[in-house]
Amino acid sequence: MHMKLCSLTIALAFAGSAHAGTPKANEAATARHLASLNSGDAPKLAELTMFFSQMPKGGDLHHHYSGAIYAEQYVDWIDKQGYCVDKHSYRIQTAPEMVAYERSKSAAERNCLSTKEILADDYTYRELLQRWSSKDFDNHGALQPPPDRQFFQTFGFFDAVSNTNFNEGLLQLKRRAIEEKISYIETMFKSAPSVKDADLDAQLQQAGLGEALARQLERAWAALDKDPAFNARIADYLAMVKAAAANVDDDNFTMRYQAYVFRLAAPSQVFSSMLAGFKAARQSDLIVGVNIVGQESAAVAMRDYALHMKMFQFLKARYPDVKTALHAGELALGDVPPEGLKFHIDAALATAGANRIGHGIDLAHESNVFGILKTMREKDIPVEINLTSNAFISGIKGEAHPVTLYRKYGVPFVISTDDAGVTRHNLANEYVLFASRYKPDYAEIKKVSYNSLRYAFLPDQEKKRLIRQLDTRYAAFEAQIAALHTAGRGKLHGARR
Repeated sequence: MHMKLCSLTIALAFAGSAHAGTPKANEAATARHLASLNSGDAPKLAELTMFFSQMPKGGDLHHHYSGAIYAEQYVDWIDKQGYCVDKHSYRIQTAPEMVAYERSKSAAERNCLSTKEILADDYTYRELLQRWSSKDFDNHGALQPPPDRQFFQTFGFFDAVSNTNFNEGLLQLKRRAIEEKISYIETMFKSAPSVKDADLDAQLQQAGLGEALARQLERAWAALDKDPAFNARIADYLAMVKAAAANVDDDNFTMRYQAYVFRLAAPSQVFSSMLAGFKAARQSDLIVGVNIVGQESAAVAMRDYALHMKMFQFLKARYPDVKTALHAGELALGDVPPEGLKFHIDAALATAGANRIGHGIDLAHESNVFGILKTMREKDIPVEINLTSNAFISGIKGEAHPVTLYRKYGVPFVISTDDAGVTRHNLANEYVLFASRYKPDYAEIKKVSYNSLRYAFLPDQEKKRLIRQLDTRYAAFEAQIAALHTAGRGKLHGARR
């Protein structure tokens, strides 16, 4: 009887969590509860997962659309698009005549499979998931490529189908975000249109980084800016974004889009795509910034890095109101020769004028590390921290991760997912990693969550609206946790009796 009464008391306490105490008392109880989960010999990972799964998270600011969708969804779209998947290479066949030819064969002879056929063969399905994502990478003994190659190769497998069903994909990401207590996503959606110009490529490669380069960029900009065909492609890009975004925003969720540039392309393509991104951001409230993506350690990216930063500098001067969040310093010792680790974050800040830094994991190797920390702290420029991604791709984790430096020297930061579909995690998991590895108190966790809205590329009024919503959500969450914390203590007390 005593145990039944004790259980009833706990249940009533939790049921009345909305009235567990004053907001200040609930916040303090939540802080104590989180501290208890990180106390002792090891963090209580299951309880931390429960805590962060329920905690409001504000936004996700470093988010790639195509890498956020799980491979299982892409498999579902194969039949919808009339495609098939080669059962030996696991690559998508899109040519209608080849798909028709494969479907004319008997099931035993068929080499290119439909969604239904993939799902019917467990071996093929699992092999596909292992190539289209990082699934099972760390828990099986088969021969595998290095993790950075594994990660970047996945996009080539699902690229064809990732360029379809945009609205359906965005709505799925919205549903998942709401379930994860995320109210805002700023996604790197699709690359802005580009133009290949072999003559300009040769000129840019020969121009150096001084006045000759500035003259070449000026001429290229003037020509493209007035080119009807180029501007028509930008208009088509804007229409595509608008159509994809239909019915995504509502009172409880907001999504905005970054145009991005692929850094492994030829210089003329990088510059024209960058210009298209800046012009698109000027013309649409949906597009809030421009980014640059692609494996930073690749030969072309390393060769042209300084050139790309000069291109951003040139366009920033002409479109100063357009925000940029640049992948910079996503490099680890051994990825490139040591000199390649010395300047990427610094150039993104000092030359390109980045408003946010993505990854920034080579910080400790940068020649101007003290100047970088001072600049980011004093100019209030945040870094986007992606713990799962950095550990998987580059092996940077624990005390080796420069989040320890950014925290120590007062640089603002946000916690984000990067490519949650490829590396198969979610934003709650990133908070679990951050909390369990670095033992922040609740005040810091909450600040980081709010940072994801404060540093969003949104108008101030929109940020204030989202922050007010986050205030309300935190009040409800903290009331629940306060009641849970009290119930847990009461249960422990009853057990001791």
